[in-house]
Amino acid sequence: MGQVFLEIERCDLNIKNNNSSHHTDLNGEERLIVRRGEPFNIILHLKPGSKEFKLDESSFTFIVETGPLPRKESDTQVSFNLCNSTVDTEWSASAINNPSENTLCVYINSSPNSPIGVYSLSLDQEGQKTHLGQFTLLFNAWCPRDAVYMHNERKRKEYVLSQHGQIYKGTYKRIKGTPWNFGQFESGILDICLKILDENPKFVSDADKDCSARRNPIYVTRVLSAMINSNDDRGVLVGEWYDFSGGVHPGAWIGSGDILHKWAESGPVRYGQCWVFAALACTVSRALGIPCRVVTNFRSAHDTDANLVIENLYNDNAEKISSDSIWNFHVWVDSWMTRPDLGPEYDGWQTSDPTPQEPSDGVFCCGPASLRAIKEGELTKKYDTPFIFAEVNADVVDMLHLSNGEVIRFSGSTKSVGCFISTKAVGSDERHDITHQYKYPEGSKEERQVYEKAQHHNKLQQRGEEPGLHLKIKLADNMILGSDFEVYTVLTNNHMEVRTCNFLFFANAVSYSGKRGESCGFASDKVEVLPGEERRLSLKLKYDSYGSVITSDRLIQLSAFAFDKQTIDYSKTEKTIVLDEPDIDIKLMGDATVNQPVTANLTLLNPLPEQLQDCSFTIEGVGLTDGKPITVKTGAVGPKEEAKASVEFSPSSSGSTVLLVNFDSNKLSNIKSFVNVVVKEGETN
Repeated sequence: MGQVFLEIERCDLNIKNNNSSHHTDLNGEERLIVRRGEPFNIILHLKPGSKEFKLDESSFTFIVETGPLPRKESDTQVSFNLCNSTVDTEWSASAINNPSENTLCVYINSSPNSPIGVYSLSLDQEGQKTHLGQFTLLFNAWCPRDAVYMHNERKRKEYVLSQHGQIYKGTYKRIKGTPWNFGQFESGILDICLKILDENPKFVSDADKDCSARRNPIYVTRVLSAMINSNDDRGVLVGEWYDFSGGVHPGAWIGSGDILHKWAESGPVRYGQCWVFAALACTVSRALGIPCRVVTNFRSAHDTDANLVIENLYNDNAEKISSDSIWNFHVWVDSWMTRPDLGPEYDGWQTSDPTPQEPSDGVFCCGPASLRAIKEGELTKKYDTPFIFAEVNADVVDMLHLSNGEVIRFSGSTKSVGCFISTKAVGSDERHDITHQYKYPEGSKEERQVYEKAQHHNKLQQRGEEPGLHLKIKLADNMILGSDFEVYTVLTNNHMEVRTCNFLFFANAVSYSGKRGESCGFASDKVEVLPGEERRLSLKLKYDSYGSVITSDRLIQLSAFAFDKQTIDYSKTEKTIVLDEPDIDIKLMGDATVNQPVTANLTLLNPLPEQLQDCSFTIEGVGLTDGKPITVKTGAVGPKEEAKASVEFSPSSSGSTVLLVNFDSNKLSNIKSFVNVVVKEGETN
């Protein structure tokens, strides 16, 4: 009996139903987007008069291909026959015939280890090929055989499907959540994310090898860590911490979509800092199907010489002369996946950092490093575990370089690095503290054992606490941007003898990365301190002094020094303060309804004793502003007066979402707020 050939009139990719069952319906219905390891179905409409399909009388093969050079050896080209049922461990297909409608419903299951990307689907009937269509294949957190499988549904919704989040900034004593639109399902974003992979130098040099490696979320995450910054390639974002001319200030961004579209149109975008790099990495990871969260580490160490110690070296004028630093906060991402290269005990959250700090294998990237390896001090486990371990668990040593060349250690801490490590809680906008996932409690036996293991031959000889000079910094209750306020430091002599001390108190503008800027206050005294006595030195911080030198981070670093040169007795303490910023009042005028205009009234009180110029409000929201920010300029606003704007937008989809608002001006910028919005379905005729 001869073989029966299918005469296909057209192929229906059944996009709406497939996308819905594969949790990709938020991408829209323009294209088929499925997750690997899970079946999808297509409907083959046969030409009128076609012979009835029977499996045992038909011989045809499906072919799926991805990448510019599909090869069977690379698993970028796979052929598979029609069987009685699909198999969930490999590419397979089965079919159900519907003679009454002259259709054949084909169920296709992809391998849970397939490379992600855009695929073509063809049917081969003994050499006669028919192109059936294209589909995009993503990682699958819902598939137990996928390397990114996450068993908890609430976490899958948060770390794969949620399009908005909170990024934590400030200081560890004044933590502030900043809203962000990830927007991974916005129009065009998935194509841009795949374009990022194709711009990767590894793809350019060996496309076949790179496309094959895209089966592995470890590989993809490391590529993204390099490609989100533009240091070694045509990556997405240019990092800048000082001069923002010729670009957008990093604090002005409120979502990933605008940045990604700009990059796709014209290359690297100016400018970003750590939270922007991390937010972009989260957007791209979630778009590709890798569960991802944004993480903030307060008091984050940058260990330049890889000895796991932050060495603060000062001269005898109290000026810092070393390169190690501690950032007030630093932001990166954790991605969820298995680690077959390390062993099952290292599965789970993996840290990667797209902010360009130090090169790794000659490229500015970092991670992914297992949280388990970081917590246990397993610094031989790839990738870049020692650097991340130091960020959360380095010891700090303060040393003085005397004029005679001698270097003495005068203080140190084993507890000041890696505080209040934070991420957005699952299912709410609350902060979730995950410090315990990165490290044992500071000072605990386990934490010290881990640190000593990590140190290997670089162990420090810790010495016990001794009597000496002790300093504390006390703050005012209200430290509002635009106001004058007073801070003071207290010196206590814990010696049994009198000390005659030079007493210095500095205030400097400082960036979140710990880079000290210009002075905004200084006080000094020479004091004789009796045993057990306290002496106080106050410092008035005036807006006239700090207003022109602080950055948009609104941070001021206070540093107090006391030293008795006769006895070579030194003490130092530091505290970084973040000034309170004004709130944006957001009022929606009426209900938000699909395809109906709605107005947001925005108000902000200028807290400064001077006029604000070039004031503007910008709004953005998933399903609210068509994937693009809307900016309204409001001109000048006098001191203690209100900036007001009314912004109209038309929601494009129903459901719960978030409207983000940013205020900008010449003297007061990057003030952010948000409001939750529930969009109703429009009336149907």
